[in-house]
Amino acid sequence: MKTGTSATMFQRVYDVILDRKNCSPDNSYVSSLMDKGIDSILKKIGEESAEVILATKNENRKDQIHEITDLWFHLLILMGYQGITIEDISQELKKRFGQSGLEEKAQR
Repeated sequence: MKTGTSATMFQRVYDVILDRKNCSPDNSYVSSLMDKGIDSILKKIGEESAEVILATKNENRKDQIHEITDLWFHLLILMGYQGITIEDISQELKKRFGQSGLEEKAQR
C-alpha cells in the first residue's frame, strides 16, 4: 500500500491551509472562509458532500474524483480551523484498523 506520497500530499495541503489561515481574507479563499466562521465552513462541506453524492449517482468517475477532492479540501479547512491535525486523524484510524466497523460502532 502506497501511503507516503498520499500522506505527504495531505500534509502539504494542510500546511498551506494553516499558512493561509493567517493571510488577509481579501487575498485567500481559505482565510476568507475561515473568517466567516464555522457555519460557513460547515455549509461548504454540506455543499461539497451533496456534489459528491450527485456525481456518484450520475456514475461520472471524473466528476466524483473532482468532488471528493473538493470535499477533502474543505474537511482539511475545517480541521485547520478547529486545530485538528492530520496526526489526530491518523491516530484515530490506527485505533480502528483491524477492528470491525460494527465493533467500533458498538463501542461508541
